[in-house]
Amino acid sequence: MSKDKEKQVQLKKSVAPFAKSETRKSVLQIINSIVPFLLLWILAYQSLAISIWLSLCLSVIAAGFVVRIFIIFHDCTHMSFFKNGKANRVVGTITGIITHFPFEKWKRNHAIHHATSSNLDKRGTGDVWVMTVQEYTEASFWKKLGYRLYRNPFILFGLGPLYLFFISNRFNRKGAKRKERWNTYLINVSIVAIYVLLIWAIGWQSFLIVQVPIMYIAGVLGIWLFYVQHTFEDSYFENEEEWDYVKAAVEGSSYYKLPKVLEWITGSIGYHHVHHLAPRIPNYHLEEAHESTPPLQKATTITLATSLKSIRFRLYDQETMSFLSFKEYKERIKTTGARLHLGIGRPNIQEK
Repeated sequence: MSKDKEKQVQLKKSVAPFAKSETRKSVLQIINSIVPFLLLWILAYQSLAISIWLSLCLSVIAAGFVVRIFIIFHDCTHMSFFKNGKANRVVGTITGIITHFPFEKWKRNHAIHHATSSNLDKRGTGDVWVMTVQEYTEASFWKKLGYRLYRNPFILFGLGPLYLFFISNRFNRKGAKRKERWNTYLINVSIVAIYVLLIWAIGWQSFLIVQVPIMYIAGVLGIWLFYVQHTFEDSYFENEEEWDYVKAAVEGSSYYKLPKVLEWITGSIGYHHVHHLAPRIPNYHLEEAHESTPPLQKATTITLATSLKSIRFRLYDQETMSFLSFKEYKERIKTTGARLHLGIGRPNIQEK
């Protein structure tokens, strides 16, 4: 076994002790996440009698708690929140209703995401669409247009939540097994029943004013967290023959260093490199695993300020192992075109 492989095996072993759930911490997290969310929802509704802007402010805070509840859902899909599998499925389904995500369907897709993250030959399930420079250059006009629209921030973060809540999360995939199909049906019916009950109780206008901002803002925040933790400068991507699970986890996932309040709201998911290395570590042990394992502290660290740069990252350049914006890609094409016109070498889109 090579030294690199030995180090990788040792790294996985070093975080193994943290891959254990603690019932007391899990129950406490359910209480301090769902109860405040419900109270904020009620307050947002009651504050409509005072000011719609006050209601909106409370909805923004409630949206943060939806993100935190999603992290509980997320841990349940990894079967890491409780020791008991049934408890994970029950809590995962309940939190799936609150967050509008189908438990069994997302559990499957997210497992594929973990098994294929940063693998250029196995993209397409549970990830953000990324094209390489070469793929984009060789793509048809319509595929390029579709990709440019998809990567547009107004569509990715603006329409993305609507697509997730109304389309992707509401329908089963082709070939889904019975258990997965019925779990999606159960969550869909539960959402409709709760919506009907709330509309009957408070009226459709009040319901929409409170619920829509909460879910939409939570959706935008969720997509942003997922996007930025895999789309950053010097992120790791490789083809199947060179792809390595540990490298994909530590180098292909960022450490999103957030202020403590936001770290708490987001369930420590900023320690994404730790989570990808060992998905069975519950969210409340991620920070401890990071702090106790020196090699993990060398992972790419991004902050609120530096993470904003990732918005302009569009295409992955395998030659330089970095992202390019569409503007940088266009300038490169012009440069290689000019060199060809002057007879200086052959056109190479991956030449820096």
